[in-house]
Amino acid sequence: MKTLEALSGSQKVAVVLMQLSKETAAAVLAQLSEAEASEVAAEIVKMRRVDPDVADEVMGEFYDIAVTGRTGARGGKDFANELLEASFGSARAAGLMNRLESSLAGKSFEFLDDAEPGQVAALLDGEMPATIALVLAHLRSRQASAVMTLMADGIRTDVAQAIAVMGSSTPEAVGIVAEILKARAGTVMSGKEQSEVVGGVQPLVDIINRSDAATERALLDSLDERDPDLAEEIRSRMLTFADLVKLEPRDVQLVLRGVDAAVLALAMKGASETVVDVVRANVSERNRDILDDEIAAVGAVRSSAVEEARADIVRQIREMEAAGNIVVRRNEDDDIIY
Repeated sequence: MKTLEALSGSQKVAVVLMQLSKETAAAVLAQLSEAEASEVAAEIVKMRRVDPDVADEVMGEFYDIAVTGRTGARGGKDFANELLEASFGSARAAGLMNRLESSLAGKSFEFLDDAEPGQVAALLDGEMPATIALVLAHLRSRQASAVMTLMADGIRTDVAQAIAVMGSSTPEAVGIVAEILKARAGTVMSGKEQSEVVGGVQPLVDIINRSDAATERALLDSLDERDPDLAEEIRSRMLTFADLVKLEPRDVQLVLRGVDAAVLALAMKGASETVVDVVRANVSERNRDILDDEIAAVGAVRSSAVEEARADIVRQIREMEAAGNIVVRRNEDDDIIY
């Protein structure tokens, strides 16, 4: 446990709550915003128990209330969850804990956060696909995608399949892999005690979504040969240029506003009539004239150039969706609620 001077404000609040009864602590927590409550709950989860001397110092600092001789307070995930439930109710508490667990996911491998993709790839070279999959599933999707791009086709497909079928990872398994890689990288990292659900089809889709068009195509082609059902499920979850038709008109306009007319003209080459109609209906008359001129000037082009242009637009859609600026309907039954 850190000394009093080393504790952050959120950690001090967490220590105070851990000294109180559940009812009193919940009443205090209820006065915080959801963001503040999540931050404090995260510290409670990570602390688990507090050194009695540190607890006394913190309580002495808060309101000068003497707590000399108090034993270590109870912390951990269960206690944090109980406080959140008592403060916000079961439904909101579940949502907060889910977000909390997501924010804590991947901390075992945080020493790789600033590593270059080439460094991570070199560090993982020679490891079993399942081990590589475990590590990549804990990294940010963009970083994991860059690492996968550097892998040979066969290994990349093995790793992709391993990520897709991965289930829950025990703290022991995650800790062992992290410690081995940490030692190999010469980096000191404090272990985290948490059980996370990593891997699965969606994390793999997130990684592929951030890959370049060539890597995406090669990986899906390889998966087609090995596991057609998995490849089809991945494709069904991925966004494509044709998904423009799944956006509300306002969202289409937001997306197209940031796309160069030359890139858009190239992306529309060979597109379905429905997609073309949606694009033309959501640009201004002036921009429609410019677009028509660009389309007329395109001529014959390589399919790879068209795919890359479409990939640029799809990346923009994905980024705007991730930021909450637009909404993509994943299927016809996915209604939008205003």
